This record gives sequence, C-alpha cells and structure tokens, in this order.
Amino acid sequence: MPKPVTVVSGIPRSGTSLMMNILQAAGLPILSDGKREPDASNPRGYFELDAVKRSRRDTGWLTAAPGGAVKIIHSLLDCLPDDYTYRVILMRRPIAAVVASQNRMLDLQGKHQPGLGDERLKAILLSQLEESRKLLAAKPCFDWIEIDYPSLIDQPQPALEALGDFLGLSLQIEKLIGCIDPTLQH
Repeated sequence: MPKPVTVVSGIPRSGTSLMMNILQAAGLPILSDGKREPDASNPRGYFELDAVKRSRRDTGWLTAAPGGAVKIIHSLLDCLPDDYTYRVILMRRPIAAVVASQNRMLDLQGKHQPGLGDERLKAILLSQLEESRKLLAAKPCFDWIEIDYPSLIDQPQPALEALGDFLGLSLQIEKLIGCIDPTLQH
C-alpha cells in the first residue's frame, strides 16, 4: 500500500504555512515549487505547489505526493481522488483573525479592494469550512485532525504532541517549537 499523502489545509491565513514549516522541520518531504516567494506577510515562505491550483482539471501532481506533505486550500479538498489515502491537517483560526490577516496582506500588496464586506466574507468562509469538515468526515480516504492556530502559537507542546500522534511520528517537540514565532501572527 502506498504511503499516505499528508495534506495541510484550511481557509487562507489560518496557519497553513506555519504548519508546512513545522512538517519540513520534522523531516517530511515537502511538495512545493517555490514560485510564490516569501514576503512581508509570510517571511518564511508559502510552501505552495502551483499545480495544486489546477486540481479541478488535473491531479497528476499527486503521483509524487505519497509520503510527502502538500498544502491544499480547503475549497480544493473535494478534488482529491479516492484512490489515495490522505492525512489531513485542517488548520483552524478564529474567522475574525483570518479576515483581518487577509485584509492586512492585501493592503501590503496594494491589492485591497472593496468587495463582499467582512461580515459576508466571514459567513462564506465559515460555511465553506463546515463543508470541508463534512467532506473529510464522510470519505474513508481521509484521516484528519484539526489544529487550532492560536493554541499552536500560545501553547505549542500539546498541539505538536497531538500532531505527532496523528502522523505516527516521534517528533522533536523542542525543535519544532522553534518554528513558531508569535511575532509573525499577522
């Protein structure tokens, strides 16, 4: 049986890049092409694989994924074919903090434009996240855990221990705590 694909997912700005950084420090191979370079919003990098964005049309990138970790936005989890097994780490962050972080990032990039409004965006993201949870619970190809971003920042040891148990890895917790920089909590 092939090794599972470790998937880090969540709504944007929920801590997925931090989790990818942690997994890399833990020794998991990371599927990332480096096309999106680190910036002021994510100085340690985004850990994205551009091919993932085309998953509604092509999931060929998955052939290189077993045994490794890849970041996939929550709204593309339904594109993952059932003929693989996935260990999904779903990042959770308070929705108000997510939207505020997104707004700050767009402001820094000079891309912030009036749109849906924060309250409508919060409602949409929460609804999408709930749909993602239902999908993960319904499909046997998914084994999953939710990691609370604020807890990971404020009290990392329990979250990292749970992560190690979930992945079946003996993690060097102190080393991984070094990946967490509360000053990067935007």
